[in-house]
Amino acid sequence: MASTRISEQLPPHFDPTQAPVAFGNRALPRLSLELQDPQLCIRQRALAALCDLVHDPKRAYEAIHKGCLERLKVLLQDRDSSVRIKTTEVFYLLAAHNVGREAFLTWDVVAPLSDLLDEPVDACRKNMHRALKMVAEFPAGAVCIVTLGLVPRLVMKLPVEQEEIRALILATLSYCVRVDALPALASDGVPMLRNQLSHPSPDIRRAAASAMLGISVPSEGKHKVCEEGVLPILVKLLSDCDPGVTASAAGTIMNTAIITEGKYQALKAGAIPPLLELVGSEDRAVCANALRALTTLAEAPCAREQLLEHLPLLKTRLNHPASIICRAAATAIRVISWTP
Repeated sequence: MASTRISEQLPPHFDPTQAPVAFGNRALPRLSLELQDPQLCIRQRALAALCDLVHDPKRAYEAIHKGCLERLKVLLQDRDSSVRIKTTEVFYLLAAHNVGREAFLTWDVVAPLSDLLDEPVDACRKNMHRALKMVAEFPAGAVCIVTLGLVPRLVMKLPVEQEEIRALILATLSYCVRVDALPALASDGVPMLRNQLSHPSPDIRRAAASAMLGISVPSEGKHKVCEEGVLPILVKLLSDCDPGVTASAAGTIMNTAIITEGKYQALKAGAIPPLLELVGSEDRAVCANALRALTTLAEAPCAREQLLEHLPLLKTRLNHPASIICRAAATAIRVISWTP
């Protein structure tokens, strides 16, 4: 009974795919060295362990300042697809932290990541686009993506990518066009986005409508929206069940109706009735954009005449708790009530 028994079974919760992590401050320096090990299994195990560690912002900061980024950039071109997948996953997890997004710009990570736009492995491309989207949410990150000339390449990927990745690309573009819409316009971005506005997926419709809102801000974008016949589609989207879609659709109509051609195309498509329905929306962005769109449309005499009978509805928004809606309602009432 006093003899020693040693079990051959592994201890519980032991994961053989992960590298043994050293204690305390030695953990990440050891993993950083193992990332460049010539043995595939050691690189794979180090990446798996690193994926777990960088969920913690403190560990992410430490990994960045222990030289992991430079080694991870090399692994993006590794021959083994599992290494590339795990490497892009680490970058995606790092991009979730503010310190990670800043490091992407400091250590020039965006360019080598974008080299995977033509990567044959879907999981790898998906992680890469997740990381790019996170970076684009950061204003300086969107500037970096635009400066590197990635917008035309992203636009060209829209028709050929699978749905989940397409939604990520559209979300990235929606941030980039806020910085500069001209690269997307020069790459036939408007017809590409128009084709996604009627997609069954709400994520794709929402991201495409958001990108269309940004691309309609410059004068060139307004004219392109009219030329490509986008306004009738946007009017239909005013009845979409997703508030994000309806808010962006109303915002794009508002932007495009600033020019005369956009104003009359929107009126011809029957924009006023659905916009009036959105005035009563409890969603702040939807209500505000609908009021602003009605204001720009009311600059046309025929629209102003049609809207006069709906002034009582607009006046109900004057006492809204949100000041942005109160101001938008007051401006709409003033423009509609104006007489020459």
